[in-house]
Amino acid sequence: MKPTRIIIIAKAPIPGFCKTRLAPAIGTEAAARLARRMLRDAVNSACSANVGPVELCVTPGVDAFDWASLGLPASVEWSEQGDGDLGERMGGAAQRTVAAGEAVLLIGTDCPGLDAAVLRNATAALSDHDAAMVPTADGGYALLGLARFDALVFADMPWSTDAVATLTRQRLQQLGWSLHTLPTLHDIDEPADLRHLPARWQAELPSSYPSEPSCA
Repeated sequence: MKPTRIIIIAKAPIPGFCKTRLAPAIGTEAAARLARRMLRDAVNSACSANVGPVELCVTPGVDAFDWASLGLPASVEWSEQGDGDLGERMGGAAQRTVAAGEAVLLIGTDCPGLDAAVLRNATAALSDHDAAMVPTADGGYALLGLARFDALVFADMPWSTDAVATLTRQRLQQLGWSLHTLPTLHDIDEPADLRHLPARWQAELPSSYPSEPSCA
């Protein structure tokens, strides 16, 4: 079995730069605080999974934000996403990792349910599959694991739509690759998704946020 690297594709938790779709509901500052919490949680889950190196692939660059303020483990490796759309950036990270002889788990920071156990299960799946996926309820995916690389997996993908997971499956099938699909989880992207946050995190949201649907 190849060694496995977890690459976390992350935006700096800067107000107005991250989680902009949540800002109308909770404000830009609270959205940034939540992004910071989710980023740290994703890194801690990746490190706790103990399946291989953990790399934080960031935008903007490592010199453009005080990343040290997050207090992340010293073992975390760092890289920059570079230019291009999300597919080009994710594809570049996957390509260099596979070329170095490692399998890769590509994850974001938007899915609190993507815990260490899920990451270990995805890693195990790559021992006898070409790819592993954790779909999300909105039609995307929270994790894509690859034991091999082809640019088709990422090219011209309609990111941030409900077609991403389906198109990715179709492309993997087109390549003749085997895929292991893990249970569906929830991303936190839109105000309606906030109800899927852990209860302890919901308690930290602004008091004006309607955590339950209104009867009005």
